Amino acid sequence: MIKQPHQWALITGASSGIGEVFALEMASRGNHVVLVARTESKLEQLAERIQRTYQVRAEVIVSDLSELDAPHKVYEECQKRGIQIDILINNAGFATHGYFEQVQGSRQQDEIMLNVLALTNMTHLFLPGMLQKENGAVINVSSTAAFQPDPYMAVYGATKAFVLSFTEALYEENRKRGVQFLALCPGSTETPFFDVVGANEASVGKRDTPEHVVEVAMRALEKGKPYAVPGARNYWTAQFSRLMPRKSMLRIVGSMLRPRF
Repeated sequence: MIKQPHQWALITGASSGIGEVFALEMASRGNHVVLVARTESKLEQLAERIQRTYQVRAEVIVSDLSELDAPHKVYEECQKRGIQIDILINNAGFATHGYFEQVQGSRQQDEIMLNVLALTNMTHLFLPGMLQKENGAVINVSSTAAFQPDPYMAVYGATKAFVLSFTEALYEENRKRGVQFLALCPGSTETPFFDVVGANEASVGKRDTPEHVVEVAMRALEKGKPYAVPGARNYWTAQFSRLMPRKSMLRIVGSMLRPRF
């Protein structure tokens, strides 16, 4: 289905990093794109680049998806513009780092609203249209943080565990109804993500490139996989965490993520 040109792909968090590369990848395959993020100037620049390079349409919707009604407004705007979404890429998300009680409560609430609720609502709004046509794809960006609890990033790890579980469940629900689901679980990636986190210790291991992450996602989607972990080391670490005693894994992860003051 991704190979069919002239479909509409909606990408959240499209202004930089993995989201930007997904937008370029979708456009390079002949798909029109809807770019969603908070920064209008970056979205407009990307839209201009896409239209100039790939001769497809690129629509911009400025939205802060951590706001409760934002997904509904994005959906309504697509309806207003006559756009039927065929490919949904829920990429927007951010992390907080530090001792749980010391991280600002409102910031953690926004983290849950964006990473969990917005992703869930976007999927709920756009999935029926795909099912009606018996054709579509949803890529939800999770993380290697989803495979074990993450001390000092407790809320982030929990939100990404939700994304992985949620996406795999919908994969099974929809695999015979024409809509593919993929949970993409990258490790540390060279994006502005860690600038937002504000802690170098939150970045574990060598950073991947967003181009490679998207490449892995597209291959996994074409093979019909329910989830993908870019990078061999990341993949085997994720599998190992499922086999290791949880108490031991907690101590290892905690030692890696502990704040360095």
